[in-house]
Amino acid sequence: MKTDKIKEQLRRTLRRDLWLALGPALLVIGAAFAVTFVFVKPAPPKTLVIATAQDEGGFRYFARRYQEILKKHGITLEIRPTKGSVTSVELLTQEDSGVDVAFVQSGATTGEKAPNVVSLGSLSYVPLWVFYRGEPVEDVRQLQGRRIAVGPAESGTRALALTILEANGVAKAPTELLPLERDAAIEQLKQGTLDAVFLVSPAETPAIKKLTAVPGIRLLSFTRAEAYARKFPYLSKHVLPRGVFDLAADVPERDVLLVAPTANLVARDSLHPALAYLLMRAASEVHGSAGMLDRTGEFPAPLEAGFPLSSEARRYYEAGVPLLQRYLPFWAANLVDRLWVMLVPIIAVVVPLARAVPAVFLWRVRSRIFRWYARLKEIELQLEENPGREMLEDMLRRLDEAEREVNRIPLPLSYAENLYYFREHIDVVRRRLTRRLSGAPEGKDAGIKATG
Repeated sequence: MKTDKIKEQLRRTLRRDLWLALGPALLVIGAAFAVTFVFVKPAPPKTLVIATAQDEGGFRYFARRYQEILKKHGITLEIRPTKGSVTSVELLTQEDSGVDVAFVQSGATTGEKAPNVVSLGSLSYVPLWVFYRGEPVEDVRQLQGRRIAVGPAESGTRALALTILEANGVAKAPTELLPLERDAAIEQLKQGTLDAVFLVSPAETPAIKKLTAVPGIRLLSFTRAEAYARKFPYLSKHVLPRGVFDLAADVPERDVLLVAPTANLVARDSLHPALAYLLMRAASEVHGSAGMLDRTGEFPAPLEAGFPLSSEARRYYEAGVPLLQRYLPFWAANLVDRLWVMLVPIIAVVVPLARAVPAVFLWRVRSRIFRWYARLKEIELQLEENPGREMLEDMLRRLDEAEREVNRIPLPLSYAENLYYFREHIDVVRRRLTRRLSGAPEGKDAGIKATG
């Protein structure tokens, strides 16, 4: 029964010592991690909203492709239809719109009107097509005074058409500019109620191929395409080769010079970096193949889009996919990227404390014995003063009392050697006291040689 009490006392004492050594260390570690956590990047949202003009640049098709790719990485891409690139950019500038990214046409608007919008890169060339009826036209200036469909008010098509027409002095009366949707404009051109229509669409669009083969409808060749590209940096010059649409029917029947803006992926400047990289990886997968006007690997690219290139996009085009995303799933790469900063408290705090805590615990255990060495040394010093028999007997009683108290000290077995060392030292002093009481001479080596 008494043994059980001693064991229980030992366990309580050791637990107290452990917590006294470990408690302050845990508080310091907790504080270090709490401070470091402030600098941990927030997790990316699981849902993105993309604004997409329905009749511009094949954006609707691209959005569905991105949707499929992001879904594989656990990200839901919601598609928000808009009337055009201008509207899409306006939604990005509105904090409460919920729109995170958008497909827009270069030249539709500029970063000056949307300071919080950045570009993630250009995705493809989207040519400007000018179809017309009547006698051959060699230049846009010859459209003066005609009925021309230039696209809806918020569309990138209208913005580009007005830029071209105004630069040529054709936008004013008697020219009539009509804000028709693409399908309605094409139908009226076929019926002959329109003289010309401006369309911005990929060269691979079936509607473009069909329109070039309609009798009585011609495709305008921009003979001054180089001049347009020099004057408007977001435009580039391209050649549509003769017969590329239909070799058997020789459609088109001659090389056609085109000017083309680019389709671009733009985003809020607050877009999570991990999602920015994921979107650019999707862009490489969707737009990296060759097209009628694009070469393999030409897109995505950091071309002029009217918006500043984001820092993530700049790094992506210079160095490619971040290292972690090359070898880890998206969620794992993002987790590691967010939590690497936690290495700071681990290296600076946890590692040193892992060495200090056992040392503190050892000191507390040994200190229970070491403090009795002061009593032992005090008795030994008094012995050097040649005390009388009464004093010697008192010193012997105090020595026996010290030994009893030390024997009650709860110590784990791994530290029991310190207890036995102390008892040996007590025996040394006790032998000296006993010799003095018996009147026998003391040896030269009497006394405590080591007190721990």
